[in-house]
Amino acid sequence: MLDRRGALLLLGGGAAALAGRTLFLPSACEAAESGGLPDEPLVYDPRMEGGEIGQRGGRIVTLAPRARDIRYLATMSYTRLVGYDRQLRLQPDLLRAVDVEEGRRFTFHLRAGHRWSDGDPFTAEDFRYWWEDVALHPELNPAGPPQFMLAQGEPPVFEVLDERRVRYTWRAPNPRFLPALAGPRDALIYTPAHYMRDFHTRHADAGMLAARVAAAGARSWAALHNRNDGMGDDANPDMPTVYPWRVVTRGNANRFIFVRNPHYHRVDPKGQQLPYIDEIVIDLAAPGLFAAKANAGETDLMSRGLVMADIPVLKQGEKAHGYRTLTWPIARGSEVALYPNLTAVDSVWRALNRDVRFRRALSLGIDRRTLNNALFFGLGTEGNNTVREGSALFMPQYRSEHAQYDPARASALLDEAGLDARGSGGVRKLPDGRILEIVVEVEGDSTVSVDALQLITEFWRDIGVSLFIKPQDRTVLRNRAYSGLPAMIAAPGLENAMPTGEMPPTGLAPVFQDNYAWPRWGQYIETDGKAGEACDMEVPRRLLALYDDWLLQTEEAAKARIWHAMLALHADQQWTIGTVAGALQPIVVRNGLRNMPEEAVYSWEPTAMFGLYRMDALFWEQADKRGAARP
Repeated sequence: MLDRRGALLLLGGGAAALAGRTLFLPSACEAAESGGLPDEPLVYDPRMEGGEIGQRGGRIVTLAPRARDIRYLATMSYTRLVGYDRQLRLQPDLLRAVDVEEGRRFTFHLRAGHRWSDGDPFTAEDFRYWWEDVALHPELNPAGPPQFMLAQGEPPVFEVLDERRVRYTWRAPNPRFLPALAGPRDALIYTPAHYMRDFHTRHADAGMLAARVAAAGARSWAALHNRNDGMGDDANPDMPTVYPWRVVTRGNANRFIFVRNPHYHRVDPKGQQLPYIDEIVIDLAAPGLFAAKANAGETDLMSRGLVMADIPVLKQGEKAHGYRTLTWPIARGSEVALYPNLTAVDSVWRALNRDVRFRRALSLGIDRRTLNNALFFGLGTEGNNTVREGSALFMPQYRSEHAQYDPARASALLDEAGLDARGSGGVRKLPDGRILEIVVEVEGDSTVSVDALQLITEFWRDIGVSLFIKPQDRTVLRNRAYSGLPAMIAAPGLENAMPTGEMPPTGLAPVFQDNYAWPRWGQYIETDGKAGEACDMEVPRRLLALYDDWLLQTEEAAKARIWHAMLALHADQQWTIGTVAGALQPIVVRNGLRNMPEEAVYSWEPTAMFGLYRMDALFWEQADKRGAARP
C-alpha cells in the first residue's frame, strides 16, 4: 500500500493515518499469560490460514546429519525483521512497522517492551552496534558491508531516531534491502550489543578482552568476536536470541536441545505466547539412515535430508509408528539442470558453450519424459529451468521453448555449429580434433543428478555427443567452478521458482560466482573487478543491464516487466538446460502434531523450507502424545 509520499506501508495489525504519517496499532488480544511479552506483540491467528488455536507444551524431536546443521532451525522457525506471508507479501514481524519512502528511505519501528531471550531490551542500539561497530569495522568485515546494504555501490546514511526507531537512507533506491531481510538465512543487521560489547576492542576492557582471546584460543579479538556473533547458527548457548527457541546444548554433542524463548514477540488471539512447543530436540544421525529412522518412528517432524525416492519406505511405516508423510511439490526451477560454463578456461569449450546452437541442441537432445517417468514417478513438470506454474511471473513458453525432445533438430544444430565431423562410434569431433566428450562435474552425494546424467548419456549418444560423469566433493566442485576449470556442471536449477517482481532476479544475471553458467563473470561483479573476468558477450550483458535497471525501480509492475524480459532471454538462450521440475518433498509429521498444512509448496527461497507455515504455531493435540518420538 502506498501513501501520498510514495511510501510503502507494511502493516503489523490495524493502521490509522494521523497528521500526515502512519501509526500502526496492535490487534486487541486477551491479557497474555507470560510477563515476557512486548507491550505490542504480533498477534497471529492460525485459523486465518486453515489452522487451529493450540495449547502450549511438549517437545518435537527431529534429526540432523551434523552439528553445524542445527542452524537450519533458524530457517524453519522463520523469525525475521520483515518476512513473507503465504501470499508472498512482505509484512513486519520482529518490527512493528516499516515506512519506505521513494524506495530509498527505510524507517524501522521496533515493538515497545520487546526483549532479547535473556531479558535485556531489544532497541535501536542493537542496530547501531551492528552497523557501526561490526559492518563498517575493517577487522571484522574486511570486505565491507554486504551487497544488499549498498545501492549503486554506496552504503546508506544510518540514523538512530530514538530508542525504538532507526532509519537507513540511500541516495538511490535499494529494492534488495527488504527481500534480503526476509530471506531463508537471516541477514542479521542487528545483534545483541549488550552481549557482544564484551568481545569488541572499542568497548571491552583491554586486559579482560586479551584474557578472553587467550582462553578461547582465538587468533585475535576479531576472530573471537565473529565466533560469538552467530545468532543464526545457534552454536553459542550464551548468545541471546529473538528466535522462538534458543539452544542450551554446548559444544560437541549427539543431541541438541532448544528451549522456548520467554520473551518471544508473537501471541495467538487468546493471548497465549508462542511458540506452543516447549522444546525442540535435534538428534544427529547419518544421512543414509534418515528414512529408516523416520520409518521406525524416531522423529516427530522431518523434511531436510529426505528425498522423493524415500516416499515408499516412509509410507510403509505410517500405520505402525503413528505418523503421516506429506508430499509437497518443490519450488525449484529444475531438479537437475546442466550448466555449460561460458567462462571455461579451455578456449575450445568456452567457444562451444557460448554458441547458442550448441546449447539448444543439447536441450533438444534430452528425452525429459523418460527422465520424469524414471526418476520422478511421472509426477514432475518437464521443461526448462524457470519459474513454476502458480508463480505470478509464469508463462508457458518459459518452460517449453527449445525443450521438446527432437533429436533430428538437435543433430542439425550441431552440424550448423561446425560439429559435423565424426570419430569412432559416430561421436562428433571438436574443432581441434578431440572427441566431443563432455565431462559433466556433479556433487558426489547428489544421487538424483547422477541418475539423471546416466540417462542423459544415452540420449546424447544418439546425437553424437559423449558424456562422462565426474562426481566431486561440493567444496572441490565450487572451487573448480570459480577457477573456470569445468566445461559443464550438473546441479539443481533456479532456487526461487515462485518469485514476485519485488524479489531480486539475482539467479538470472551474472552477478554472483555461485551460478555455474558464468562463475567468473559473477566473481568479477562480486569482487569489484579484483578477481574473475568482465562479461564480454553482448546478450549476457543485456541481463546485467536489465538487473541494473531493476535496482533502480520502485514500482512492482516495472520490476515484473524486467523479470519477464530476463526469463524470456533465458528460455531463448538456454544458458542453463533444465530437465524436470516439481519433484515432491516428503515431510514426516507425527500424528497429533497439528497446524502443519496438508498441502503447500516447499522451497529454500522464499518459503524457508516450511518456515513460511509458522513452525511456532505447531502444537500437540493431546498431552499424552507430546514428544512421542524416542531415539
